[in-house]
Amino acid sequence: MSMFRLPAAEREGFAAGFRIISPLLPAIFSWGLVTGVAMSKSVLTVPQAIGMSLMLYAGSAQLASLPLFAAGMPLWTILLTVGIVNLRFVIFSAGLQPHFSYLSLPRRIALGYVNGDLGFVMFMNQNFANGYVPGKEGTYYGITLSNWAVWHVSSILGIVLGALVPDSWGLGFAGTLALIPMMVHTINSRSTMLAVALASLIGVLAFDLPYRLNLVLGVLGALAAGMVCDELASRHAKRLALANPVRVPISTGDDVAANAPMATQSVEPQKDAVHEDRRTSGERR
Repeated sequence: MSMFRLPAAEREGFAAGFRIISPLLPAIFSWGLVTGVAMSKSVLTVPQAIGMSLMLYAGSAQLASLPLFAAGMPLWTILLTVGIVNLRFVIFSAGLQPHFSYLSLPRRIALGYVNGDLGFVMFMNQNFANGYVPGKEGTYYGITLSNWAVWHVSSILGIVLGALVPDSWGLGFAGTLALIPMMVHTINSRSTMLAVALASLIGVLAFDLPYRLNLVLGVLGALAAGMVCDELASRHAKRLALANPVRVPISTGDDVAANAPMATQSVEPQKDAVHEDRRTSGERR
């Protein structure tokens, strides 16, 4: 279906999603370019590297598999490694389930394919209500499709041009630097700050684990820390609400009785004025 046939709320949501992700697109382009160059330096041919990028759409899994291809590891080992690295997407899908469970299976599969680390974080930061919300699906696609398009353009460009870039340029470190501003941009609360700090700590301490399990453990630790912080903040807000209840003034019978004479006094002059006008009209006749 053409985008211009979508409801106006979804078109506006798509534009809003693009605006949300647009400040991070240069960093996404840099990371995709570096990943593409790394894939071109591997044992994969250019068509194989492009096909792998389009199928996986996961930079960390793509990079984790390259040394295994170079070492001639069995296919099941490579698939197992990629599956473990991408376990975080199971967690992301569970987070999106309350928002899009009403959609058909093909549409949910499409949502899952374009989902990514950064797109998931940016979408969840919008704090949409669960279930159907006008413009929510459009916002999701505005964020994730923009990420998807920029990633693949830069990744394919890196794959094609990778043979022309010397290894001495050290683009791997440049890609790591490109990720830092993306991560900092997503920190907008104390709970997010704690989640990022805990995930970083777990990732470093568990760095020597096989199959990049440190990434999975870091994601789980970050989610647990964020949920605990949000729950504590909610309880604190409830305690403050109970300690400082909002007092609404209620009119009592005494207040009504006290105001009644004032109302009577305000009406009496009006009656006198009417009677005076009638007497004046009778005298003129």
